[in-house]
Amino acid sequence: MAAKSSANGIADEDLEPLADETARQAQRVVAAYAADADECRMLLSMLGIGQGMRGE
Repeated sequence: MAAKSSANGIADEDLEPLADETARQAQRVVAAYAADADECRMLLSMLGIGQGMRGE
């Protein structure tokens, strides 16, 4: 069975989990540019780094 891959051709098993510090930095950047709290939550969820998604 072939490995599932994303649009860029990277197989799912080749992806590594995001480091906690990198996720926190990304959350700060998204929060700084989001128009409001709802947009921030939506964008963080889309990136897979929303609160609760990483065991926070």
